[in-house]
Amino acid sequence: MTLVLGPLYSGKKAFACKLLHCDESELSHYAVWNVQERAAAAENLELLAEELAGYQVVISTEVGGGVVPVDAEQRAAREAAGRLNCLLAQRADTVVRVFYGLPLILKGSLPQ
Repeated sequence: MTLVLGPLYSGKKAFACKLLHCDESELSHYAVWNVQERAAAAENLELLAEELAGYQVVISTEVGGGVVPVDAEQRAAREAAGRLNCLLAQRADTVVRVFYGLPLILKGSLPQ
């Protein structure tokens, strides 16, 4: 599994399409995205990470930067997203951070 992380609108899906040699209409066959939203609702992050690790590519938007929310529920959702990203990174063969459309390999390597 390849984990693709980055800020909102940073080119994560476009990068995943290049990686998978598909267009965005086919991406859902190989990848899952917005997993940070699923983390907020998950009762068991370990089980969610195991489920998501079955995809070829998992795309997660970084939500931990910036101002800390006053609302406790929003803080808990951000914490869950960060913990899920840690669990996914442990399971991933490759971890890529995409920023301004540029991939930075954090773990593993990309296929040639």
